[in-house]
Amino acid sequence: MNADQILAIQQDIIRVLKNIYDPEIPVSVYALGLIYEINVSEEGNVVIMMTLTAPNCPIADQIVDNVREEVSTVPRVASVVVNLVFDPMWNQDMMSEEAKLELGFM
Repeated sequence: MNADQILAIQQDIIRVLKNIYDPEIPVSVYALGLIYEINVSEEGNVVIMMTLTAPNCPIADQIVDNVREEVSTVPRVASVVVNLVFDPMWNQDMMSEEAKLELGFM
């Protein structure tokens, strides 16, 4: 895959992530700022670095599994690894303007 194809896959992944919601918050994981990094290799292997709004989130496994499963449906994605990280810690400043508006922070 060339750089343009990798960029297209990343954009497709972002579109998918914008449709994955934290079940406790009516905003997508992408708009919440939970996705820190999306890496796509030339072979189509994807590594996503993401966090949660709180380290002790009771539905962490459900959210991570949902991200992995949905991203794996993107064409040309060969595999998906989701790494859950808490450095830096998530804070409200990481949310998009849309998410802040939706949650009443603006």
